[in-house]
Amino acid sequence: MRFEFQNMEQTRLNAYHIMWLFIFFDLPTNTKKERKAAARFRKDLLQDGFAMMQFSVYLRHCASKESAEVHQKRIQSVIPEKGQVSILAVTDKQYGQILNFWGKTEKSLPEGPKQLELF
Repeated sequence: MRFEFQNMEQTRLNAYHIMWLFIFFDLPTNTKKERKAAARFRKDLLQDGFAMMQFSVYLRHCASKESAEVHQKRIQSVIPEKGQVSILAVTDKQYGQILNFWGKTEKSLPEGPKQLELF
């Protein structure tokens, strides 16, 4: 029985079960109302644990596919009336293959969270 529990934990925490959520968006900001909606959306992303990768690209680490689905639904509930929002979920293994460049210099990824999410 103990062996089954350990095996289940190893499966749950591997790089194919941990997910990263990317939110890409292009929101209109022509009117005061549109600017306010765009700012509110960005604020909602930050409050839900997303980090800004670029101005219109946010990402979040999720401990499992189920956790990623919860955050996807939460984001879908706050999408502004106008504009385009795309949500992409990738595994930790896939995310580990990303190449980031600042000018001609390649920089490695920051290390993922060291603490296990409980929710």
